[in-house]
Amino acid sequence: MRLASKIFLGFSLVIVVLATVGVLGLRAVGRLVSVNREISSEALPALRLTSGVRDTLLTMARLEARFNVLRDPRYATLWRESAAHARADLAQLADLVHTGPEATRLTAARAAFESYHAAALAEHTRLLAGRTEAAPVDESLAPRLGEQVETEIEALQQATYARVLRVQAEVARLERRTWNGVIVALATAVVLALLATAVIALRITRSLRRLSVATAAVAAGSFREPIRVGGRDEVGVLARSFNAMADRLRQHDELKEEFFATLSHELRSPITSVREAAHLLADGVPGPLTSKQGRLVDIVRRSTDRLLRLVNQILDASRLRAGVLPLERVPLDLDWLVDRAMEELRPQADEARVTLVRERVGARFTVFGDEDRLVQVVVNLLANAVRFTPVGGRVTVRLIDAGPECEIQVEDTGVGIPSAELPHIFESYRQAHPGKGGTGLGLAIVRGLVLAHGGQVTAESQEGKGSRFTVLLPRDRAA
Repeated sequence: MRLASKIFLGFSLVIVVLATVGVLGLRAVGRLVSVNREISSEALPALRLTSGVRDTLLTMARLEARFNVLRDPRYATLWRESAAHARADLAQLADLVHTGPEATRLTAARAAFESYHAAALAEHTRLLAGRTEAAPVDESLAPRLGEQVETEIEALQQATYARVLRVQAEVARLERRTWNGVIVALATAVVLALLATAVIALRITRSLRRLSVATAAVAAGSFREPIRVGGRDEVGVLARSFNAMADRLRQHDELKEEFFATLSHELRSPITSVREAAHLLADGVPGPLTSKQGRLVDIVRRSTDRLLRLVNQILDASRLRAGVLPLERVPLDLDWLVDRAMEELRPQADEARVTLVRERVGARFTVFGDEDRLVQVVVNLLANAVRFTPVGGRVTVRLIDAGPECEIQVEDTGVGIPSAELPHIFESYRQAHPGKGGTGLGLAIVRGLVLAHGGQVTAESQEGKGSRFTVLLPRDRAA
């Protein structure tokens, strides 16, 4: 699956979850609106109408009592108007009640009202006609029927109020369920979004991190194993291309190393022969030389010596990279070894008018290593220090007893190393100051020899003030 498809699917999942949350929330809100509408448009008006009917019945009872006592036709007229209002309210209640108890109570109330209305009208007609004296109010039929209507209206009001309470309880339950559902859904959406994003980001960054590490290894020349390819997306294609590129670079490096090693090996014998012939000529073995011939022979000898050193350096670097450089490890006294290296470099230091200084910290400087190779390490560091130290400067060789390790420091007061070049100073054919001569192999050989002894070498420098190279060598089996 391509990277764009993975990202699209991840965000689509988040969008679907959020859309589902929205739909559920809208449905819950719709239900809440419906329930609230039922309360506001049906239950509450029903309660108001019921209360109005009760008030009208009380008014009718008072009017009826006054009419019975005073027999004033105006009270009968007012009673009939109130009865009409009560009948209209009862008829309107029929559209507002929905539950079984409410409908039953409303039916009973309307029937009782009609009975009460008929009885009261008959009583009014009889009294207005003057056919007989009115009976006492508490003994007539109409008041008892009116009380029955009030009882039924009160029961209807209680049934409607019970419906309001049930609806309010349902609203509260819906509200709690809505909030819980929305919170759970949002939390789920957030978790899924974070999970999908984390999975996609982790897969991408893990592959990119692997590529970054491999790229750094290629730049450092230590890349060996191809990186694993786990997908068919763009990152996987990039990883496969990177493996192909690294393999091609490795082949080129091997061809280059093989070429240099073969060339150096083939050049070594004729250069050695030319060097020996130059020495024989300089020693006058074939016969005496003129002064001009002697100068030419000296030039040939120095040139062949330089060529032979270069060839030997190339061969050593090739063997170190291949891991086949032989080491003859024996107990060594680094104090004596440093003395030997300083004596070898003293003529060069005197010629450059640079002071060689030696310091010791501690008393135990015995390590287990190859004498010639460790001398080569110190000589290379000293030669570089002398070369890059101006006239009147100083080069200090410091031996430090560091417990399980011995430390050799070569410090100078020279031109220093640019900060941009310092991380690459131990790479082959890399020179911080190309105009100062050298092949760019000396420090690479130093690093290879120190690593072959199980140690490590570091460099510190401040441009314009000097440099310090530190070699740490383990004692191993040394006493």
